[in-house]
Amino acid sequence: MAKRASGITLQQLQYFIEVAAEGSISAAADLLYVAQPTMSAAMRDLEQRVGRDLLTRSARGVTLTTDGVEFLGYARQVVEQAELLEQRYLGRPPSRRLLGVSTQHYSFAVDAFVRMVKSTGAPVYEFSLRETRTFDIIEDVRTLRSELGILFRNDFNRNVIDKLLRDSGLAFHPLFLAEPHIFVSRRNPLAAQKRATLDDLVDLPRLTFDQGANNSFYFAEEILSTLSSAQEIRVSDRATIFNLMIGLGGYTISTGIISDDLDPEIVAVPLDVDERIEIGWIGRTAVPLTEQAQRYLAEVREVVAGFGVELLD
Repeated sequence: MAKRASGITLQQLQYFIEVAAEGSISAAADLLYVAQPTMSAAMRDLEQRVGRDLLTRSARGVTLTTDGVEFLGYARQVVEQAELLEQRYLGRPPSRRLLGVSTQHYSFAVDAFVRMVKSTGAPVYEFSLRETRTFDIIEDVRTLRSELGILFRNDFNRNVIDKLLRDSGLAFHPLFLAEPHIFVSRRNPLAAQKRATLDDLVDLPRLTFDQGANNSFYFAEEILSTLSSAQEIRVSDRATIFNLMIGLGGYTISTGIISDDLDPEIVAVPLDVDERIEIGWIGRTAVPLTEQAQRYLAEVREVVAGFGVELLD
């Protein structure tokens, strides 16, 4: 890179955020009604000013470099604070709220997202919620496609997950410990039991979330993933897994936290095993969370606390 210049403009940061979101300089230029050469020049000037390559350019568009990913986190912080100042002292209308969350398939994460959106009160916003595979959650947060991710650890997968997070510049922050439960249809005979055992599950279809090309036991969303099962079905989304619980009498193992409003036909029954599920959020170690992300995590904690689950610091 050329010799570092001084000064970064707020406009350059706003341009950079849109370029990163669109994955294309020309698409960002169209979105902001800026000429493409002007946008390209602004990005080159920004890189010169910070003295680092922030974008990798190709015929298919642009991707963020490692420095670019870190820079994006700080750029979002600065732009968010500038907007708050303008709203408070210049009477400007609120800008659109932005937040991306990637999560394993947990209804409490969706419930908290609903609460967060409702409480925002912004007339214009742009949020994304991706229920996706474990490896993809980590990749989403690494590339800042999502600001944070929600996933679980236990004694079995901890070392593998922690190493992958460290290698990706991410950190795991515990939220709570959950007692394992099975999720079953209200019509399943096990729904009436106070507790279920592994023997109770032998003749039932086990339902798990497919992990695609990274279908390792360590990336499974369910504990006891190495136990063999005579009947096993892998699915890709929560709606399907709930339909199979009802239609086939299947079960899955999860946290036991389930919203009656979101999933009225499914119940949670404690599973009699000597295991605990540690749920936490992941984020980039060098990038502080935005106010919106902190608001979402506050809603997660409130939802979980409503089920009598003890939160971790």
